[in-house]
Amino acid sequence: MNMKTIFSDILEKYDTQIIRLIVEKYGFNEMEALRKFFYSETYKMLSNFELEMWDFSPLVIFDMWENEQVTGNPRNSLYMRDDYYV
Repeated sequence: MNMKTIFSDILEKYDTQIIRLIVEKYGFNEMEALRKFFYSETYKMLSNFELEMWDFSPLVIFDMWENEQVTGNPRNSLYMRDDYYV
């Protein structure tokens, strides 16, 4: 199994869990939740192999997505801000 296949499998697991969280919390149907997540900056970051975001739990990625929906920037998530570690 090569790294591209492994990374694809990892992304699929994140996608499934985060889509479920969006559906449960916001009441969107699966397709709408999928579309909202896949077209987000959060998803672009998650799918960027160099950022190694698979170290974060799906709940952290979900928090980033929620912050992006409110503020326009997933980096406003508590988990991404510098003051979180102070």
